[in-house]
Amino acid sequence: MDASQLLKGVLDVAVLAVVRDADGYGYDVVRRLRGAGLEDVGDASVYGTLRRLYQAGALTSYVVPSDEGPHRKYYAINDRGRSVLEDSTKTWRTFADTVDGLLAGSAAAA
Repeated sequence: MDASQLLKGVLDVAVLAVVRDADGYGYDVVRRLRGAGLEDVGDASVYGTLRRLYQAGALTSYVVPSDEGPHRKYYAINDRGRSVLEDSTKTWRTFADTVDGLLAGSAAAA
């Protein structure tokens, strides 16, 4: 199974979960996702997801000056983002439970 295809479907919820714990700038979010076990996550995918979630109103952003290079744009989850994360978490759990049941062979025959 191609994990990158699975990742595309859950990247929004994974990014929201990471910034729920602490605000982060693009590469910081990539690093935390990889550290959590999503080693195949691409930089461009995460940057695009951050922009999309920001445009959808699920994240806010602010710029922090840096003495070591360019300023960094940090993203923070807001109330809308927490609501999206909560709804997505419920959907994910239902979906994962269903697939787990299928894999365990406990689904009713059609």
